[in-house]
This record gives sequence, structure tokens and C-alpha cells, in this order.
Amino acid sequence: MSYVGPDFDPPQPRRFRRAPLTVALAALVPGALLGWLVYEAVGAPGGGDGSDKAAGGTTSASASKKSSASASSAGGPGSPAASATDDGEKPGTSSSTPASPTSGPAASGPLRGKVVVIDPGHNSGNFQHTADINRKVNIGTNWKECDTTGTSTNAGYTEARFTLDVARRLRTILQKEGATVKFTQDGDRSWGPCVDERARIGNRAHADAVVSIHADGSAAGNRGFHVILPGAVHAGAADTRPIVASSRDLGERIAGNFVRVTGSAPSNYVGDGTGLVTREDLGGLNLSTVPKVFIECANMRGSKDAALVTSDAWRQKAARGISEGIVSFLRG
Repeated sequence: MSYVGPDFDPPQPRRFRRAPLTVALAALVPGALLGWLVYEAVGAPGGGDGSDKAAGGTTSASASKKSSASASSAGGPGSPAASATDDGEKPGTSSSTPASPTSGPAASGPLRGKVVVIDPGHNSGNFQHTADINRKVNIGTNWKECDTTGTSTNAGYTEARFTLDVARRLRTILQKEGATVKFTQDGDRSWGPCVDERARIGNRAHADAVVSIHADGSAAGNRGFHVILPGAVHAGAADTRPIVASSRDLGERIAGNFVRVTGSAPSNYVGDGTGLVTREDLGGLNLSTVPKVFIECANMRGSKDAALVTSDAWRQKAARGISEGIVSFLRG
């Protein structure tokens, strides 16, 4: 996901507020970052070639992505190259799409009775429906485009493919824990949904937690993950005040577990080294009435992070890191 497009207009300059992380994150991150140092010394899995130098990657994510209908999508040959991402949500008017989100049966387990909504960012078919995804929708505070096509690696592996793959792995893990898992889309609709509909799906499900999965498209030298938390928004149809604290708790637990399980470090270009970013301009967060966060798992435009997202083994680790954060949050 990028910082340009529907829900990713470049963020306005701001002073970072260094709120202390919870005990859970504080306990997890230092040890995991020690592992990161070893990881960097050995080299990135998948053969990162070391060509991504920080000197060339000082551009922020906000400036690095430009939404384009000509982006290469998860589709096959001839698909346009993927563009900048947004929080990828759509009002529910896409053609031949199911009226309700897909879900799977819950098993017995510690999360029995809990509902988790997983939001795989974007849709592989978006590039074929540019008029639909460019339509403006109300995100509470203002109007933004329904969705974008998403970003991709330089080799053409799309964000939409990545997010759906990780989401399905995450669903399998959570269902084994007993949770009821619902998707905003499961590759079963031709485009979308829009950002406002994605929020409504979580709200209608009365979800105990919602996680929107993305990957960034920042400058090549930028690396790492970050979790996006909702800011306190009270305007128009948006009122996030009741979910700010619970969403931060969810986000901190996901960030800490993601570091520990994947070995990835927090973003070196946003979040001030915490792996946490607060946003007030995302429709998927602004319209949510239940605890919700986004996670940008890696920067797909850098060769080292690209080697991670295209690794089957690493995507499994990403799903496990996210799941363990969700489980920790739901079990308190």
C-alpha cells in the first residue's frame, strides 16, 4: 500500500508523538531486534543482493507511490504494472460480487466465540475496473477514491496477490485457534470492495478485531514493516474515539509479534523506529466501529523486502506473526 491514492494522500508534516509502547511490545521488540542484527549480518532470505542502500532511499512512502491504472496486477501476462496502493476498499456496488464476506467455520479452541475480519488489501481485478475504483466514496471526513490497484515488486509480483495469500494463511491459523474468520474479499469478486464497504463488513460482523493486510511501495532503500493505527477522528460519519485505545493495543501486539516471528525490523522510513504510525485520513479506519489496524508487511519496491514477500516461507511467518498478535489481543 502506498501513501498516494484514495486513502493514501501524502501525510502532512507532523511531529511524532512518542507515546510509550505497551509492556508487551517493549518486552518483545528489543530481543527481536537483536535477532534482526544477526539477520542483517547474514543477509536477507531469498538472496537480497545488498544493492538497496539507505542513501538512495530517503524518500518517504508518501512521495514514492503514485496511483496508476496501468499497474501490474495479480493477473497473468499482459496485466498492467501495479500502481500505488491505498487501503483498497469499495462501496459494494461491484458487479457479480457476493453480498456478504466470505468466512470459514470455527473450530473448538481458545478463540471460540471470537470474530476476526481479515481485509486483504486491493483486488487483482482492480486494474480492469479503473472507472469503478476511481469513483469517490465518503470516508466520513471527506471523499476519496474507492480503491487503487496496489503496488508490486519490480518483477511484477503484485500486492493484491501477496495480501490474499497472507490472508488465507492467517485464516487457517486463526480457525485452528477456534476463531470465526470473515474476509472482505477472497478473490471472489471482480473488483473492490471500496474502502467504505470494507469498514462496514467489519462493523456488521461485530468483529472483535479487524486487520487489513498490505505491503508498501516506497523508495528502494526503504525497508521494514509498520502497523497503522486509527487516530482520534470525530467528523461527519466518522467517530473513532471509542476504538482508538483498543486498536492501539491490537497494533502494538501485532507489531511485537511480527518482529519476533519474521525477524523483520520496524520501518526505517516512517514510524520513528517504533513500527507504529497513526493516521487520520484512511477511510477503512475512520469508518470502523470495531478495533482495527492496517499492517504494511514490507516495502515491495526494495530488492531485499521483495525477496521476503515472494518467499513462501516468509509469507507463512508473516501470517503467523500477525496471528500471534491477534491471539494475544483477544486473550488479553
